[in-house]
Amino acid sequence: MNETTEHTIIDEMGIRRALTRIAHEILEKNKGVENCTLIGIRTRGIYLAKRVAERILEIEGVPIPVGEIDITSYRDDRVKVRSVENVQEGGKMQIQDRKIILFDDVLYTGRTVRAAMDALIDLGRPQMIQLAVLVDRGHRELPIRPDYVGKNVPTSKSESIEVMLTEIDDKDEVVIQRGKQE
Repeated sequence: MNETTEHTIIDEMGIRRALTRIAHEILEKNKGVENCTLIGIRTRGIYLAKRVAERILEIEGVPIPVGEIDITSYRDDRVKVRSVENVQEGGKMQIQDRKIILFDDVLYTGRTVRAAMDALIDLGRPQMIQLAVLVDRGHRELPIRPDYVGKNVPTSKSESIEVMLTEIDDKDEVVIQRGKQE
């Protein structure tokens, strides 16, 4: 018999605090946001990137470009994606010689991030790529380490992390699901 339990590990206020902290850390590490671009991995990464861009605008009074990348084809058949889309203005976004801060909701094996980096490199040569994640759950299969982490949540492989964001799920919450085998 399979029984699943669910436990909230980050609530709405916790997500807000984590993203505000990440915004401050980005500003500190990069000495502002000059030449920086935030790029979210579709689907939830883009909403995290947009929220951090809003916080940076509130803190510094400086807008930062936000883009979105779909890595689906890089995960499956390795066909090139068309571009990084500029979320604010529509159209293609330039990444050549820019500091890219890549956003994802959960970092697990590292394969999604690797696919995103492959897609970015195919579009140009960024000055650097930094990684921001809301949750780092461990179990890396590739040598990938985030620069900015909302919360470290050590998990077992039988557990899963689900990030829910208002823009898609009508609520902000991160839950851990534990499956029981009987």
